[in-house]
Amino acid sequence: MLDIIIVCSFIIAGAGIGFYGVDLLPPETLDQVTNTEGLSSVTGVFGAMIGLALGLVAQTGYRRVERQVREMPVDMLLSRSVGLVLGLLVANLLLAPIFLLPIPREFAFIKPLAAVLGSIMFAFSGVTLADTHGRALLRLINPNSVETMLMSEGTLKPIAAKILDTSCIIDGRIEELLRTGFLEGQLLVPQFVLQELQRVADASNDQKRVRGRRGLDILNQIQDAFPDRIAIHPADYEDIATVDAKLVRLAQEINGTLLTNDYNLNKVASLQKVIVLNINDLAQAMRPAYLPGDSIDLKIMKQGKEPAQGVGYLNDGTMVVVEEGGGHIGDELAVVVTGALQTSAGRMIFARPEAEAVV
Repeated sequence: MLDIIIVCSFIIAGAGIGFYGVDLLPPETLDQVTNTEGLSSVTGVFGAMIGLALGLVAQTGYRRVERQVREMPVDMLLSRSVGLVLGLLVANLLLAPIFLLPIPREFAFIKPLAAVLGSIMFAFSGVTLADTHGRALLRLINPNSVETMLMSEGTLKPIAAKILDTSCIIDGRIEELLRTGFLEGQLLVPQFVLQELQRVADASNDQKRVRGRRGLDILNQIQDAFPDRIAIHPADYEDIATVDAKLVRLAQEINGTLLTNDYNLNKVASLQKVIVLNINDLAQAMRPAYLPGDSIDLKIMKQGKEPAQGVGYLNDGTMVVVEEGGGHIGDELAVVVTGALQTSAGRMIFARPEAEAVV
């Protein structure tokens, strides 16, 4: 209905301008016209045709703008609106003195031209500023409407939204991390990440297909368990090819935190000043630190490189080499830590049976 109104408005405006525009012709020109009404009718029809063409163009532009507005996140829509209003306000304040200047009649067109160009320039600058610092602009209006605030060291600090990437979802540990309550803020799953999960789930390779379906199942479980914490973000970037680059762009635009366990994405995002939470780094940091003399209850799983050595594993997968443990394969054994070694493959702990250890 609105499309029809737009087209009809342009047709009526064009016909009106064409019909009544004849009266604006110089008198000497009108004196040469024998049928003024006929000329007005012709120009009116011609103006209506031009209005129809412009109306169709305006209708197409309106549909495109409407589609972009519908797909635009609410916070971005609000921030751009605020930026547009502020830009126009600044334009009016700065351009007002121009209209007070005495300008010769032949240069009178400068005033409206400056007003139009200045308004466009400042409006565009306001929208661009809103894209860069949109959340900060919204916080100036209402600090509590954009994001939850935390009191820390006497200052208010925002809880940044966490953006999940594909590897983080497939990994599955994010669900247990949420249950602990240590992870705060809103969790965002971008639409392009969801599409990538679907592509992996539909892959011809069996391993990829299993991983993709596992990721979708985990996402459904998280959504069922924490419906208020997780949301699908509609943003997409057609000019960017890779999902990793899209994640970095989204994190920059909304000042979000990227949640991943992808080493390369971690490095690339960090280079672009995006805050990254790496689940692998968290797991590494949470491993218990065993010092020489600490006692561990360990099941000896297999023979070590030396005949007298036995090998067991901690719950986090850390390998423990037990001297004189080769004869206890399959047994639960109390061992005492004698040392530790950090290698490129991970951490390795050395121990001896508690009964034989010398402390």
